[in-house]
Formats: sequence, C-alpha cells, structure tokens
Amino acid sequence: MADEKKEPVWKFRGYELRPSEFTTAMVHYYRAEIQRSNLWRSRLDSTTNWAVVTTGATLSFVLSSPDNHFVIILLTTILILVFLWMEARRYRYYELWSYRARLLETDFFAAMLVPPFAPHAEWAESLAQSLLQPEFPITMWEAIGRRLRRNYFWIFMVLLVSWLIKIGLHPYPLTSWQEFVQRSSIAFIPGEVIIAGGAIFYLGLIILAIWTARFHQASGEVLPKYDVFTPPEKLSPRRPEFTKRKQLLVWIVTDKPNELSQSIMQTMHRGVTSISGTGMYTQKSHSILMVAVTVTEIAELKRIAQNVDPAAFIVVNPAQGVFGGGFQPLTMEEEK
Repeated sequence: MADEKKEPVWKFRGYELRPSEFTTAMVHYYRAEIQRSNLWRSRLDSTTNWAVVTTGATLSFVLSSPDNHFVIILLTTILILVFLWMEARRYRYYELWSYRARLLETDFFAAMLVPPFAPHAEWAESLAQSLLQPEFPITMWEAIGRRLRRNYFWIFMVLLVSWLIKIGLHPYPLTSWQEFVQRSSIAFIPGEVIIAGGAIFYLGLIILAIWTARFHQASGEVLPKYDVFTPPEKLSPRRPEFTKRKQLLVWIVTDKPNELSQSIMQTMHRGVTSISGTGMYTQKSHSILMVAVTVTEIAELKRIAQNVDPAAFIVVNPAQGVFGGGFQPLTMEEEK
C-alpha cells in the first residue's frame, strides 16, 4: 500500500492516478467498448432482418400471383445488395470496437490470471495506437465476403429458387428447355439474356465468397496473439500493423545534440545515436540524431525537439522491425 501511494502510474496537470485507480479506469473503458461493440452488433442484426423481411414479402407476393414477376425479384435482389453493402460497412466498425475489447481481454485481464501475472509488453501501445489513429482492421471486400458467406448468400439463393419455382410451375409445369427460355423473357429482353445475366451474377457471388475466404485474420471475434518472432515476410499481407505495433525511425538534424539527446533520454527513456553530417547547401556541420520510437511516441518527440531546438529538421521513416532496447526481443531468452 505504501508503494501504491508513492508511485502514481499517470500524471496530468497535477492529477495523479494510483495503480488501483488506473485499473478501475481500464474496467470502465472495457465496459464502454463492450457496449459500443454490442450496439454495432445489434445494427448488423437489424440490417439482416431488413433483408429477410424484404425477401419474405417478395416471395409471398410473387408466389401468390399467376403472373411472372421477375422484375420484382430483380428489384429485390438489388435492394438486398444495398443491404449487404450497408451491413459490410457496419461490420467494419463492429470489428474496430471488438478489436479493442478483445485486446483488453487477452493482454490485460487474462494476464492477471496466469504467470507471469503481467500485461503483454505491447498491449498498451497497440491500444493507444488504435485510439490515436483508428483504422478499420478489415477491408471492405473482406467485410462483404464475410457477411455474404454467413448470411446473404443464402438469401440470394432463396430468391433464385423462388424464381425457378415461379418459372417452372406457373401457369403450368414446364415441358421443355425452350419453354423455360421463353418464360424467362421480359418484354423486349430475350430469355437467353436474362438467364445468362443471372448465371453471371451468381457466379460472381460464388467467386467473391471464395476469394475473400482467405481473409480470415480479422481481429474482432478471434484476436490473433502477438508473435514477436514472426518474420516480417510471414506477417499478414492484408494488415500487418494489427499483428504488431507500428515502429518508426526518426532522424533529427540539430545544432543542439547534447541538450536534445538528454531531454529525449530523460523524458522518453529512449536511446539516441549521434552521427556527424554536413549540409551540402550551406556547407555547415550538423549532428544527426537517430531515435527509434513507436507511433504513439512521435508527438512527444516532436514536442521535445520544438522546445529544445525549434530549428531542428526531423525526418520520420517507417521501420520494418526494431529489435532490442525496449522493443522486440533479440532472442528467445530475452523474451523469457
């Protein structure tokens, strides 16, 4: 208890958070993310319900009339496509909120239950990155493919079967292929064109469902655990930044290398390497500081540089991987 009172884990303008208060804040934040993900989950269900109700109303109207209502089925299909697009867009938001909730579950709360009884080294960075620079964890195509395979493909199949039943039974059962083609025609559009268009449409749905099935690493429902030993070339080509946090390499050209280096090391606890350089335009000698940081630390680094040397020149490069020195471990023994 004495250590808890002496060492606040968070300070801002005179306010301090103790470890117990920090945990309480995380609990309330987790509840907020769960509520938000549940809200968007219910919105997904609402869109699916719209599609089901629309399909049911169409079937009731089409099958109860002796006329060929292919136009109504066609318009319903277009409307279902709109519902699919809307639901895929909502699903991307749901995946974002769900990703954050799962991140807290797997790397914060679960870490309290098993050794070494400490959060994962990168969970706070990953969560802060998602909060500061929110990005959808899945693409629109992946969201469309997932909702298509789970719900909407079967709705489209029901519409297809209803059209086939309508053509085959009304006004009397079919007796030949030529009669099927003739009944499929609409006004000046030949039946061959209608059948070919339908075949192309459903073939496209099948190809889309199969092509997007390889995108199965979305983080919301099953969060992939961090693997710091996974080579960069084996990371997911879709969104590697959701497998590990973003890392940056910063170059600072300054005439105050000592003051700036000390401020960075004392404030951010990051190592700094100094390199001598010459500006070819001015022919003046400068010091070039090299600092490896994460995406959540870049704002603090810029603030320090502005305070110490407003004339500093900063270049930020993405780093494929940073090992050692508080980043990813160099060896298995270091991880343990």
